[in-house]
Amino acid sequence: METVSQKIADFAVQLTYEDLPEEIVQTTKRFLLDTLGCAFGGYKSEDSKIALEVLREMGGNAEATIIGSGEKTSAVNASLANSLMVRAMDYNDIYWKQDPSHPSDLIPAVLAMAEKNGKSGKDVIVGIVLAYEFEMRLCEFAIPGIRERKWHHATLTQFAAPVAAGKLLDLSVEQMTHAIGISGCHNFTPGAVTAGKLTMMKNTVDPMAVQSGVFAAQLAQKGYRGPEAIFEGKEGFIDVFGGKFDPDRLTRNLGKPFRILECSMKAFPTEALTHSPITAALDLVHEEKVTPERVRKITVHTIERAKDILADPSKYRPDTKETADHSLPYVIAAAVAEGRITPEEFSPEKLKDEKILALLPKIEVVADPDLEKVFPELKAAIVEIETNDGRTVRKRVDYPKGDYRSPMSEEELLIKFTSLAGPVFSPHKQKAIEDTVWHLEEISMASDLMKLFISDKE
Repeated sequence: METVSQKIADFAVQLTYEDLPEEIVQTTKRFLLDTLGCAFGGYKSEDSKIALEVLREMGGNAEATIIGSGEKTSAVNASLANSLMVRAMDYNDIYWKQDPSHPSDLIPAVLAMAEKNGKSGKDVIVGIVLAYEFEMRLCEFAIPGIRERKWHHATLTQFAAPVAAGKLLDLSVEQMTHAIGISGCHNFTPGAVTAGKLTMMKNTVDPMAVQSGVFAAQLAQKGYRGPEAIFEGKEGFIDVFGGKFDPDRLTRNLGKPFRILECSMKAFPTEALTHSPITAALDLVHEEKVTPERVRKITVHTIERAKDILADPSKYRPDTKETADHSLPYVIAAAVAEGRITPEEFSPEKLKDEKILALLPKIEVVADPDLEKVFPELKAAIVEIETNDGRTVRKRVDYPKGDYRSPMSEEELLIKFTSLAGPVFSPHKQKAIEDTVWHLEEISMASDLMKLFISDKE
């Protein structure tokens, strides 16, 4: 009988570009462009700079391009560096069922392995589709999700990354099965990275799992072996974690339809469960003309897990970007004070802005049982603002802009992309990147794509 890993590997090995409907190809390009924008925005982040400095000291074969600088290093380390850039601003995509994830964290693994192995744009598209298919399915099979059991979702990424990387290595079913087992043995991440005061590790654990998947795929290619039943076997993932799992969700009706169609983009550079409250708060600011000096109290209705991870005491006086973008009180205060939420709202200056800080004690976050009932199908939130003149205004949002049911238009996507790419690339270079992504299937060598990602504004 086939193991779960063997079923996953069999589908991944057999999938070809010709199997993909046009809608899937175009959706994949949209997510690639969004991901590149996030990487360009994160290129100059402090955590990316530190990681790149260490990787330079480590050295490595010139196999794959590091985004922004254009330096070459091993595919393993390029995957880490580039994935960290994607995550640095917490602006990349989101999928949330039983567990959350950011499937685009895996795209740098696809790009690095495609460049290393002389693959085409079509190969890149297939690799991305597979990355999304399994990263997203992994968010569905633990009931409740592993996040509810105090584990971070990078624990799941360790199983999807070797599939994406292995596809670009042309692994056999047997080799890919071993790659999943190799990677799936050593990347179990505690939820501490997103609890309380947050650090740079909040952005780094998923890229590290991606890096591990690339390394595992390369080991498997050379004959290294890992557990073939890493999911369902004795003392495997399911056995160790305990509780309820539905492993059939990992392999049932693969590609029917492809999961990437249900992934959402982020309109704000913040934790996913803040997006509906932010949208509601901004609507009230603009529709009801609410100004910060008129606010008496703000009540945010959300689900219990959002209150738990986004409104604990440390979130009421965030002193790091990582804590602020995971602070529901802070993002609501910033939305009301500034009338927007952009990367600028998380600068060191804004974290000390008295206009924002003065609102924090006025914000109460409550867990609403009615919203709990509709989650995760709806990411609903309610924001109520009481003003000093006795008026109360209220707004409910069931899913924010960027949700796959309320997708960003091409114009909105390009606005996001250019705002993030602007500090790193000239308008001419930005246009060249956009055009190449929209015609990715015409690229014969992934290295031609990666050459475009070298900053011309250094």
